[in-house]
Amino acid sequence: MTSAAEARFRIDRPNSRPRAITVIALDQPSERVVMDLAGRQWNRAAFFALRALTRAQLDDQIDSADLVVVVATAGEDARDAALIGEACSARRVQTTGLILGGIESADEALSTTLAELRPWMLMLVIASSAEYVEDMLRALRA
Repeated sequence: MTSAAEARFRIDRPNSRPRAITVIALDQPSERVVMDLAGRQWNRAAFFALRALTRAQLDDQIDSADLVVVVATAGEDARDAALIGEACSARRVQTTGLILGGIESADEALSTTLAELRPWMLMLVIASSAEYVEDMLRALRA
């Protein structure tokens, strides 16, 4: 119980605002997953396919984000992660990489994708399924 004197110092606002999260698919298989997720209910998340963004649009999305989540598929070309990673690094925006394809992916394909994402992602997770990606985004408060 607080006294009236103590109550006057209480802050009656939430202690934080929801994160602004930008989710970007790097390749066509991950694009299908990301676009499916885009149709669901989210707090402050925006979903994009990298191939559909111009450089100016990508920069705008990164500028407005607190966190950028990159989704890639094991074995697909993920070299464009460098483009996103450099832009996020310059703006000090946090990055998370999710690689689709757990056990069913060949080790070589997974290793190649990991190598392309690792230099640019602060957190890197191998997602065993599309449901895992959704769970991860919810955990990140998307």
